[in-house]
Amino acid sequence: MFTEIPLKRPSTPLLDLIDSPAQLRQLDPDLLPQLAEELRHYMMYAVGKTGGHFGAGLGVVELTIALHFVFNTPEDKLVWDVGHQTYPHKILTGRRDAMLSLRQRDGISGFPKRSESEYDTFGVGHSSTSISAALGMALASRAQGRSNHNIAIIGDGALTAGMAFEALNHASHTKANMIVILNDNEMSISENVGGLSNYLSRVWASRTYNALREGGKKVLENMPSAMEFVRRTEEHMKGLVSPGTLFEELGFNYIGPIDGHNLDKLVTYLGKLKEIPGPHLLHVFTRKGRGFQAAEQDPIGYHALSKIEPKPAVKTADPKPKLPKYSDVFGQWLCDMAEQDKRLVGITPAMREGSGMVEFSRRFPDQYEDVAIAEQHAVTLAAGLACEGQKPVVAIYSTFLQRAYDQLIHDVALQNLDVTFGIDRAGLVGEDGPTHAGAYDLSYMRCVPNMVIMAPADENECRQMLYTGYQHPGPAAVRYPRGTGPGAAIETTMACLPLGKGRMIRDGSKVAILSFGSVLTACRTVADNLAASLADMRFVKPLDEALILELAERHELLVTVEENAVQGGAGSAVHEVLARQGITVPVLNLGIPDYYIEQAKPAEMIAECGLDAEGIERAVRTRLQQLAARKIKQDAV
Repeated sequence: MFTEIPLKRPSTPLLDLIDSPAQLRQLDPDLLPQLAEELRHYMMYAVGKTGGHFGAGLGVVELTIALHFVFNTPEDKLVWDVGHQTYPHKILTGRRDAMLSLRQRDGISGFPKRSESEYDTFGVGHSSTSISAALGMALASRAQGRSNHNIAIIGDGALTAGMAFEALNHASHTKANMIVILNDNEMSISENVGGLSNYLSRVWASRTYNALREGGKKVLENMPSAMEFVRRTEEHMKGLVSPGTLFEELGFNYIGPIDGHNLDKLVTYLGKLKEIPGPHLLHVFTRKGRGFQAAEQDPIGYHALSKIEPKPAVKTADPKPKLPKYSDVFGQWLCDMAEQDKRLVGITPAMREGSGMVEFSRRFPDQYEDVAIAEQHAVTLAAGLACEGQKPVVAIYSTFLQRAYDQLIHDVALQNLDVTFGIDRAGLVGEDGPTHAGAYDLSYMRCVPNMVIMAPADENECRQMLYTGYQHPGPAAVRYPRGTGPGAAIETTMACLPLGKGRMIRDGSKVAILSFGSVLTACRTVADNLAASLADMRFVKPLDEALILELAERHELLVTVEENAVQGGAGSAVHEVLARQGITVPVLNLGIPDYYIEQAKPAEMIAECGLDAEGIERAVRTRLQQLAARKIKQDAV
């Protein structure tokens, strides 16, 4: 049972009375703008408390309300793309109070998540999946004899990915009953076409027009020349006032563009499309950050917010210097390298800001390529550049490189092309949770022939590894974590590291810790506490086999530590080296366990995996106790 909603304006805020879309659908349509205003204010309040993606959600408040008002969710399926814009959806689907736990440990996810709510029909985090998923649901509905609606909501940025067009092409072939809503928040449609466009949109969305349209096709299907004339006439009329020709050619009934902040129009058009079978595309334009002036003026800067903390009353006299992030280290190296080598081409799949490439893009525009959300294209573009003697550097998040795995193998590594990969956000990334974790790159890259894979322990090592990878004549990858490092001094000079060689940090006895990448700081503390040997391995491929064998020869236990999945990771590579040599020294592999680590603060996630100093030391002491007990048992036998 749910609270009865008054039809006229209540004194109590509407949002307080709505815990489900069923209650929303009881509202008089005249009250929807008030609800939109309240929803927008609550979202700003909640995100200010927790941090999170900001601008995209503000831009789809009206669209979210209209969708839940018109369609019978959750029976009708809303499939959101990327997920950045789903905070209003979460608030309207019973998670209003839970928003204050957003992206926190044991709280709700920052993205749609099937296990969290029946209204979250498809889990997302990567872009451009919504049309494929909604099409799959539409085909399942048809096979099962159900008449529910399936709606994909995708942004103009996400539509640049090839996967979205593959799905559009297939949808037209199946003639599935689905609606694609193209949320265009770049304001790319000029305003002077609005009046005529809205008029024709009303015509195109009407049942009368569609009945005439389909009936005319049947009448003329035996008259090819007349049919072609009518088709071209309709196509050119639409082409005069909208970008819909492409979608019409793909088999979609294109409607729009319309104002995505006008609830009357949204409800009207969605209501009409609801009654018409077949694939439709409704094009709406919205403003990212709508209702918050700073976000409207700077949609990139306000794409996401950190938690708003109260400012201290008194400023400290001598604040600590701000440490550079690894992405800053990469960006500075990229600029320095571009000054030396005009062949360098920096490539990003729409992650310029996050990857630290803003300054590079300004200083070296002719050497900069933003390919939009198209990771596969980014990697094969780099391969093509390398074929012709250029020196491409692909800046990409670890989780997004997963999408271009075939291109990494087939187009780059198989041909042994000179492409450098700067792999950001490697390891656990915190509040964005498992969809954005870079937990698998060491595992999925080290099995690929010709790859050189490096994992820096600090900022300076990152810079030198990038240089090393760039000078290497084949494919090379440097994977580094999100945020700041331990604060190592960064040398302005650059030198190639000896390929496949680690370095000893500390000589000890009994236990040797082999550290891969950013876990070195924690490993150093453990090595000091246990009087253990410590090696910064630096390279995952090629491995420093000589160092591994030397450490195995004089220690009772080897411990590998990495911020990567244990399965198939750097520790597994160490096992392979020992197995090839017939060495049976005990090995303890520490890394990310075989389950998805849910969102939390990065330190909490690291602790959960036992990769902080306390967890590593506890695991080593436990294994030493097990080995001692086993030896006593064997001696007794």
